[in-house]
Amino acid sequence: MIHDLDIRAVRIEDVRRVVARVIGTFARRAVVAPSGGDRSLVEAIDRLAVGSLKAEVKISRRRAVVADEELVGREPAVALTDDAEPERLERTGVEALARFEIPHAQMDVVEEPACMRLGHESECTEPKLHTVAIEKLLVANRGEIAERVFRTCRELGIATVAVVAPDDAGALHTRTADEVVEIASYLHSEEHIRAAQQTAADAIHPGYGFLAENGPFAEAVGAAGLIWIGPPPEALRLGGDKLAAKQVARDAGVPVLPDGRPDEIGFPLVVKAAAGGGGRGMRVVRSAAELDEAVAAAEREATGAFGDGTLYFERYLERPRHIEVQLLADAHGTVSAIGERDCSIQRRHQKVLEEAPAPGLDRRLRAAMHEAATAFGHAIGYRSAGTVEFVVDDEEFFFLELNGRIQVEHPVTEAITGLDLVERQIAIAEGRELGAWSHNAAAHAVEVRLYAEDPRTFLPQAGLVEQLRLPSTVRVDAGVQQGDEIGLAYDPLIAKLIANGPDRDETLDRLAAALEATEVSGVTTNLPFLRWLVSHPVVRAGRATTAFLRENTPLSAPPLLDTPEPWRGPWRLNLAAPPPASPPDIDAARELYGPTHAGSTVTAPMPGTIIRVEVAPGDTVSARRTLVVMEAMKMEIPVPSPFEGTVTAVHVAAGDLVAGGAALVELES
Repeated sequence: MIHDLDIRAVRIEDVRRVVARVIGTFARRAVVAPSGGDRSLVEAIDRLAVGSLKAEVKISRRRAVVADEELVGREPAVALTDDAEPERLERTGVEALARFEIPHAQMDVVEEPACMRLGHESECTEPKLHTVAIEKLLVANRGEIAERVFRTCRELGIATVAVVAPDDAGALHTRTADEVVEIASYLHSEEHIRAAQQTAADAIHPGYGFLAENGPFAEAVGAAGLIWIGPPPEALRLGGDKLAAKQVARDAGVPVLPDGRPDEIGFPLVVKAAAGGGGRGMRVVRSAAELDEAVAAAEREATGAFGDGTLYFERYLERPRHIEVQLLADAHGTVSAIGERDCSIQRRHQKVLEEAPAPGLDRRLRAAMHEAATAFGHAIGYRSAGTVEFVVDDEEFFFLELNGRIQVEHPVTEAITGLDLVERQIAIAEGRELGAWSHNAAAHAVEVRLYAEDPRTFLPQAGLVEQLRLPSTVRVDAGVQQGDEIGLAYDPLIAKLIANGPDRDETLDRLAAALEATEVSGVTTNLPFLRWLVSHPVVRAGRATTAFLRENTPLSAPPLLDTPEPWRGPWRLNLAAPPPASPPDIDAARELYGPTHAGSTVTAPMPGTIIRVEVAPGDTVSARRTLVVMEAMKMEIPVPSPFEGTVTAVHVAAGDLVAGGAALVELES
């Protein structure tokens, strides 16, 4: 059935809203003709076209035509006709005619068709599609990811709302959003919903971290009548429980690492928090003597971070690669793997450098991983953008976990596919089908994260960014600007630098040049480490594993030559490769690079949060006994007594935020 609808309005915004509703509700084919020729209307049509709607856009002083050409996955072709005079285009009155065809077989029955809401009840014989146009979006996050989502929203013509906690006033994301609402905490779901309702936002994007993978939050957003830009609550619940996710993967035929009791799987093993992520509640155990202490520490860390101390044991691979597959899934049953990323270079289970595609990956292994990732996505009922993570050992791969959100490293996938993953998230949330996507927009891409942290120990730093010069030769996603303060409460990410190029070598060269052009003063950063990293011969050869930073001390002199393949590991008598060196020793790092104790005062080795105080004035302590436990870099850091003595004063309590060098406990021998 064909419906014609005449629209007359004074403001282009009014026409855009009505046309968006028409196209977003019914259209498989559409013709729209605004007399003003306003580009913003064309952009609205471009964004809101449903599924396989195809478009070529021509602009003149009299009309814009949307016809049957490819739209999804690339910019529309735009041509000015001979009679076009853009500088004289009228922008006062606007008239539009929308013609739409409704194939009945492609419709889902729901109540209140759009033609009724638009005042054409007599023509209303078909129900509407499950689509909606988002006009205002709140980001339940801060920093770089909030900025990233706002950027896409501006391109799509979507109004933006920022939220800000009391200790984050004046942060960059609050200076670039259309509206700002103060909230009590980024971790309070009800505060985000209140802010969205207060500002009449249509949708909430959770970013990454904080509440991004919180199923109850996603459910509460939907219950409040808001659109959740993310996967369904049930998919988040299953994906967030690592034991449940492993079972889903196992049932879907996806390879998983053996788990069970320590005596069943043997050593080395890894203790993991079932509700965990980001390295919290995780400990590597190489002998039975280490097990009890590792379990106790992992349980404390998991309980503090997730409110759930459930642990499990899993076989540990000493030198795997960490490779993740990017998924896009819509509500129409399509789940697509759109490429993989190598994220093997990590410190304390936190990624440092990411690249796409994964170097040196066998074609058959790549295809098998993509197939496994999509099988898992189907099995878990996934929707939106998400990542399935694997560990790869030789020619075997094993499911690791699901990240039900946008990833910090998503820009490298955008670079090689030409997609805007945030735009795709929004499109999926609006109910649209996944369209075609361009491939190989760049042959290779590499990302590094510029942090306010010590370049050797990776201990977080705080301070005023007095000078900040970021390169213009690569993509930069920044969370702070010059003059901003990096505090203790939040992740100390300054910016992400993303280079791309026709091949891996040239991409790394471009990134190295961009890092040389980067300048930061006023706060200690990992810039020297990043420069060292991208020039390291092991990285350049594409041979880094998750053990790289345990076997190559940061800022150490790299080997002069890249060892040929037959000589890289033990070979005499076919001996197995030894375990990687132990992680950097925090106590040794304190002695070398951070304050420990001056006289009888024990001080904080780094900025962080006090999570437990284990002594009181008058207590007698032995040398190396833990006095307080801090949380920094998402891990517990015990602060020990430097000598045997008596506690004379305790200056902190659980929950306190402290700066590096702050007095914690006073002792006398």
